[in-house]
Amino acid sequence: MMKQRLDQLKIELMLNLEENILPYWLRLEDPEGGYYGRVDWQENVHPDDERGCILNARILWTLSAAARLTGNQEYAQAATRQMCYFCGNFIDREYGGCFWSINADSTPRDTKKQFYAIAFAIYALSEYYALSGNQEALDEALALFRSIEEHSRDHNGQGYFEASTRDWQPITDMRLSDKDMNSEKTMNTLLHILEGYTNLLRVCRRDDVLEATATLLRLFNNEVIDRSNDHLGLFFDSDMKRVEHGISYGHDIEASWLMLEAAQVIGDEALLAETKEATHRLAVAALEGLQPDGSMIYELHGSGLLDTDRHWWVQAETVVGLIYLARFHGDVSAYAKAEKTWEYIKAHLADHVHGEWWWRRSGAQADLISGADIERFKDDKAGFWKCPYHNSRMCMEVVKIINENQD
Repeated sequence: MMKQRLDQLKIELMLNLEENILPYWLRLEDPEGGYYGRVDWQENVHPDDERGCILNARILWTLSAAARLTGNQEYAQAATRQMCYFCGNFIDREYGGCFWSINADSTPRDTKKQFYAIAFAIYALSEYYALSGNQEALDEALALFRSIEEHSRDHNGQGYFEASTRDWQPITDMRLSDKDMNSEKTMNTLLHILEGYTNLLRVCRRDDVLEATATLLRLFNNEVIDRSNDHLGLFFDSDMKRVEHGISYGHDIEASWLMLEAAQVIGDEALLAETKEATHRLAVAALEGLQPDGSMIYELHGSGLLDTDRHWWVQAETVVGLIYLARFHGDVSAYAKAEKTWEYIKAHLADHVHGEWWWRRSGAQADLISGADIERFKDDKAGFWKCPYHNSRMCMEVVKIINENQD
């Protein structure tokens, strides 16, 4: 019975990937190069909007990973075009690293160096190298790795600093977005540096990449996870002391599987055992945000205010985290929970008319059954942060785990 249910889940996820998510993004490719910077909630394309490094790196990763999984040459060819566009326009050839954003005409717009974005470039270029064997992609990924190690890593302490000016000088405003604290170090940047390094390590087992990845993972096990409640700390000062007390349920469940994945790639048995114990605690704590309808609420602010909106990326990461909880931690009940979250996504977030997923649903109305009855927030369908990375990765990661489990 479980095999039949997992086979059905795999079929549905592949259909969503190849008939809902990827066709939507392929339609957004600009004939002049790259992808349009924004599509609003009414499906209006804004071709002149700025184009973000994060979005473009995530598109490159998605196309490359999808081509590797499916063998689809349309995805592979689109990935090659995107790799050329990304390296030709987002990489700073004067100082190194990546621009935060460029204009639609490919001229630099915001030239600050946000190490979160550079980490996603490493993640994407490593995936393209795994697809193609293109040495330029690996060379670019390694150059960006060196940039982070030289300019972001705290060699006198622990962790990585958030941001710098274009020429690697200190910067006053280090925030990723307006809603973030202006902290010198953050969980979010640390997590995605770990993610990028893990993917680089898969294709390039150099000693320096291995050391940096393992050191950062140990930091998560020992410092970033708050032992008092098993949730992630979110914002830290330069000495890695926590400076707020909020909870991000989505990041908790996402980190619970990204950390374990990193430990598996590193291959150190002692570190794997340590990480497995830590990520089990983290996943269980994350499920405090899981609702009876299968959805995961967004976050608990440090002020005590609960944000119950259901964001697309949080639901996607919840499915993967639950599958990891079942597959690698032995909690077989988590399979049914993952199925329930997927049912919520199908009913309330996947856009079955135009493609892709909606950004979020209102927490106040999230229990309604009919998607037509739920208010759609006027959030972008595609843009600086709205991308095909979380949802496509959910589909691909779960399919790979189901396949491995059945081999």
